Amino acid sequence: MIQLTRQMNDTTNRPELYLSIELSSSQWKLTLTNGDRLRERNVDAGNVGDLERELGQAKEKLELPKDCPVHCCYEAGRDGFWLHRELMKRGVNNVVVDPSAIEINRRMRQTKTDRVDGRKLVAQLVRYQRGERGALRAVRVPSAEAEDARRPERERKRLQRERTAHRNRMGALLILHGARLTLSPKLSVDQFAEALKQHPTPTGEPLPPGLRAELVREYERLQVVQRQLRQVDSEIAAWRKAKKHPWAKKMDRLAELGGIGDKSSDVLVREFFGWRTFDNRRQLASAAGLAPTPFASGKVEREQGISKAGSARVRSLMVELAWFWLRRQPNSQLSRWFNERFGASGKRSRRVGIVALARKLLVALWRFLEQGVIPEGALLKD
Repeated sequence: MIQLTRQMNDTTNRPELYLSIELSSSQWKLTLTNGDRLRERNVDAGNVGDLERELGQAKEKLELPKDCPVHCCYEAGRDGFWLHRELMKRGVNNVVVDPSAIEINRRMRQTKTDRVDGRKLVAQLVRYQRGERGALRAVRVPSAEAEDARRPERERKRLQRERTAHRNRMGALLILHGARLTLSPKLSVDQFAEALKQHPTPTGEPLPPGLRAELVREYERLQVVQRQLRQVDSEIAAWRKAKKHPWAKKMDRLAELGGIGDKSSDVLVREFFGWRTFDNRRQLASAAGLAPTPFASGKVEREQGISKAGSARVRSLMVELAWFWLRRQPNSQLSRWFNERFGASGKRSRRVGIVALARKLLVALWRFLEQGVIPEGALLKD
């Protein structure tokens, strides 16, 4: 009888330096260890030169070779990924960590300091680098080009929210005096101010001068947002029409499907399919936050809903596309599945079902884009 044993790579005696960085706007808290002894230092925020000098001193103090590997990690957040790229250029093996995956002791009231957090994080990093891959959850870092290519669509979303906020604010100010005003978006600021003077309240009185002044300023800001939104839309259209970037081909490919528009394909490729790769449908659903989260303990078994631990932009878009898919692709296998399963149910059941359809549709779009498999029963645009 042959007995098979699994050999683990023992790195406990290998000379390595581990570093966790607690980032802030003024100082960075460095926690360094060789797996046995700790060293804690502070450097000015953004000063990578001082950080590199501290690494050299830590190797000396912790009696490590000058050429020993350095493993580093920090939490994903406001500082983004520039530090990760800089560390990798300098030969440091860095991991950007999902903050929600950091372990918390639930038995006690939590002590929250950079020193405590740094020690916890470097301890988890040691376990992670020594083979316990579940000790940390690494964030997928896009390239600098991919990160920059996502900017136009994100700016467009922010401008749309600002436009809605300005319009709602103007309507709320007018309704305070019982007034409603429908205006053409082509009005200049002077024309808008003149229209306010000639627009009385329901009691026949003119609008107060302070209110008119505030409305004019709000309208000026609205005009700026609308102008910038048109500029961003024209830049996105010109970029896509040029077809110089490989992402543009993927966008056009997705838009060939009925029910998928140019703006939807733009978001899906920029946020998801352009720079990320997936091995299977589970990874895909998890990255979008559409993975199920079952609760099974003893005789209790229930579904807690989707995880929502992925891209909120892609997740919300896929739910919208799922509703649109039912109207534009009624004869597809996905639409038939939804109607058979949830069509005769109530509103709540349909809202639950549309999330399941969104997950299935995302997998179908991925297979269509990567493997050329058209969703069963789906129609392409003429």
